[in-house]
Amino acid sequence: MQGLKYFSYLCNHKNNYYMKRIILSIASAALCLGLTAQPKYDYSKLSTEHLDRGVVAVRQADGSAFVSWRILRDDRKGESFDIYRNGVKLNQAPLTNGGSFFIDENPLDEDATYEIKGGTAKGQFTLCQDAPVGYIPIKLNKPEGGKVPTIQPQQRPGNNGWRWRDTGEYAYTANDATVADVDGDGQYEIILKWDPTNAHDNSHDGYTGPTLLDCYRLNGEQLWRIDLGRNIRSGAHYTPFIVYDFDGDGRAELMVKTADGTRDSEGRVIGDSVVDHRNKAGRILSGPEYISVFDGLTGRLLDTKPYIPERGELKAWGDEKGNRSERYLAGLAYLGAVAARPLDACTARNSSLFTIHSSLPSAIFCRGYYTRSVIVAWDWDGKSLKERWVFDTNNPEWRSYAGQGNHNLRIADVDGDGYDEITYGSMAVDHDGKGLYNTRMGHGDAIHLIADPKDDRIYIWDCHENKRDGSDLRDAATGKVLFQIKSTADVGRCMAADIDPTNPGVEMWSADSHGIRNMKGEVVNAAKDSDDPQHNNYLEMGGRWLSMNFGIWWDGDLLRELLDRETVSKYDWQNRRIVDLQRFDGQFNNSTKSNPCLAADILGDWREEVLIRNRESTELRLYVSTIPTSYRINCLMQDIPYRLSVAYQNVGYNQPSEPGYYIGPDKTDYLK
Repeated sequence: MQGLKYFSYLCNHKNNYYMKRIILSIASAALCLGLTAQPKYDYSKLSTEHLDRGVVAVRQADGSAFVSWRILRDDRKGESFDIYRNGVKLNQAPLTNGGSFFIDENPLDEDATYEIKGGTAKGQFTLCQDAPVGYIPIKLNKPEGGKVPTIQPQQRPGNNGWRWRDTGEYAYTANDATVADVDGDGQYEIILKWDPTNAHDNSHDGYTGPTLLDCYRLNGEQLWRIDLGRNIRSGAHYTPFIVYDFDGDGRAELMVKTADGTRDSEGRVIGDSVVDHRNKAGRILSGPEYISVFDGLTGRLLDTKPYIPERGELKAWGDEKGNRSERYLAGLAYLGAVAARPLDACTARNSSLFTIHSSLPSAIFCRGYYTRSVIVAWDWDGKSLKERWVFDTNNPEWRSYAGQGNHNLRIADVDGDGYDEITYGSMAVDHDGKGLYNTRMGHGDAIHLIADPKDDRIYIWDCHENKRDGSDLRDAATGKVLFQIKSTADVGRCMAADIDPTNPGVEMWSADSHGIRNMKGEVVNAAKDSDDPQHNNYLEMGGRWLSMNFGIWWDGDLLRELLDRETVSKYDWQNRRIVDLQRFDGQFNNSTKSNPCLAADILGDWREEVLIRNRESTELRLYVSTIPTSYRINCLMQDIPYRLSVAYQNVGYNQPSEPGYYIGPDKTDYLK
């Protein structure tokens, strides 16, 4: 009886946020389960981020300010909001209809702090009087460059005898980034990777400067810097980093591969601080390897364990230069790790009766995909790193799964059991570390997760390098192929997005798909595949190239736009041509990959922001769409597959973040 009275108190106490959140989450989860076939996450049991209202304001060219804010999962449909500027209410009637934005046409003659009230959370943002048009500037502490040993110039096969010159000197450029709440205030911080200008692909010899990781608040305050040291080679395939709240304490941690000489923000060194494991070609093919977890707020080292698997004998991976063994991927997945916690401090003495059994996320760190492939799940409980399971294609049971990995991966609950599966190129691994299926189509460079509007069932659109299997659409739970476009070419890119409302579901295309395909594999717009090696990742359409890089929700309708080479473009389905919507002032990264530092729903309404660097790498620029929208959609970061894909967007060949449910004109039950 005493327990029932206490439960009643928790439910009715006006300040008890946690109980309210639990009740709302249970109701939301029940509603979601009734509407969708899969994924089937029980949000009431998942340990996830607690986000604030995510208010953002940017100056427009006409001098007005565009203000937008998040719609959260716990908000009611048609939730009303009020907006204040420096304490003065701006709206005459509650904002209940249309998108979650407001255009303030009052002159910006002083700094303006905008506050949003209403719904289940509050938030505010200060727009500076001298703010630039269209983006939020974030000042960077650019590191000094340096010098490394040089080796003789080499001739690279397949590049017409082109030779590269190694001077030994390097500078730094801002590279891939992610966001996470490192201090528990409901706002995202930016974790940024610095690449030296002599970073190398695994197939190339050469010394590199060390990779650095920084953390910044959106106001430009630097929280820390971690130096991975000389024994972690710099390049696109060596340092995937995952930042998320792994132990459920409300603050994110960083997990990353480390080595002798890695130095945390306080100067603590992992292993031997002076040993140099680089060989005469600048490669690192020996020496101890680690996985480490760092405090997200301070950058302080928390724990280190030996990396699994160890490098071992190089030949066993397929070559002797590390082009097979030194290929790394990483991710984040809900696999069933559980932590029991009291509801809050006031209930700690009654924790035996009132505890939350939260499902915690696990980190996924991988090695190899051309031959042997090893996927390892790690748990962090706030005290120590623990190996959860290891999937290894050297295991006789999974030997046929070797050589199936991509330069990227996808993670989502694809079979409706409430746990995440890892789609590793042409094969998949279940949440318990056992093989799920294997199509045997081999390695590829791009992969996309598609939700069918009929039932939100998950599919995988994949492309392949073997000059045989081309590209395929398959059931993500079973591997059953719905259609395949075989090819005698290396199909180096593919893309999926709903860009045409006249065809049900998502459209797909690839470097050899002969046009845009629908969910049945039918060509809905024939296009010429590019013969130009400078545009071999594109389809020619109306004199323009249809990008196969990133998708982005930008212009406010429910179709998805395309993001490539500092430009947002849109497929004009009525006239079958490509139209540019906005070009950003800045620089994308990674040469032909041409990806921003990050593209994700970081702030404001459900549209995605674009985080890029200026050309000098002294500043990040967070571009925000200021195009009005009629739609309210929950913050995309509260969808588990989307949030996971933001966490691993920096991995390998960066891929766009994609939700676990359909967004588009064919279905609107997700609108608020």
